[in-house]
Amino acid sequence: MIAVVLLVAVAVVVIWFIAGYNRLVGLRNQVQNGWRQIDVQLKRRHDLIPNLVNAVRGSMDFEQDTLKSVMDARARASNAVGPADAARKEGELSSALGRLIAVAENYPVLKSNDNVKMLQEELSATENKVGFARQFYNDLATKFNTAQQVFPANVFATAFGFKPAELFEVTIESDRAVPTVDLSRR
Repeated sequence: MIAVVLLVAVAVVVIWFIAGYNRLVGLRNQVQNGWRQIDVQLKRRHDLIPNLVNAVRGSMDFEQDTLKSVMDARARASNAVGPADAARKEGELSSALGRLIAVAENYPVLKSNDNVKMLQEELSATENKVGFARQFYNDLATKFNTAQQVFPANVFATAFGFKPAELFEVTIESDRAVPTVDLSRR
C-alpha cells in the first residue's frame, strides 16, 4: 500500500514537472513568434522607406541631409539585434522619418503627389501594425517571464536555461513627453 502511494506521488510530481516544462517551452515559442511578427512588420517598414525617399528625392534636391539621415537610420535599424536594440534604433528611424515628413510638408508639389501620399499612408498603417505587434509581444513576454519567476517553476526554469524575454520599452526620452495640443483659434 505504501509503495502504491509513493508510486502515485512520484508519478504526480513527474507529470507536474513535465507539464511545467512544456508550458515554459510553449510560452518561449510564443514569445519567439511574437518577435517574428514584429520583424515582419519592420521589414515591411524598411522596404517602404526607400520608395518614399525616391519619391521625394527629385523635389527635395537641397534636402539631401534629411534623406541621407533617413537612409542611414534605416540601415542601422535593419541590423538591430533583439527588442532593446530594435526599440532604440527604430526610435531613431521614426525621428528621422518624422523630420522627412515635416520637411516634405513644405513642398506643395509633394503634398499633392499621389505617390507620396500613398507611401505616407502605407508607412502610417505599418507603424500601427508595428505598435500592435509590439504590444502583443510584450504581453507574451510578460506572461513568459512571470511563468519563469513564480514558485515552483522558478526552481527548474533556471536549471533548464530559460531566460527572461526582453521587453520593448521607450528608449528615447523625448518620446515620453506628453504632446502639447492647442485647439485655440488665433
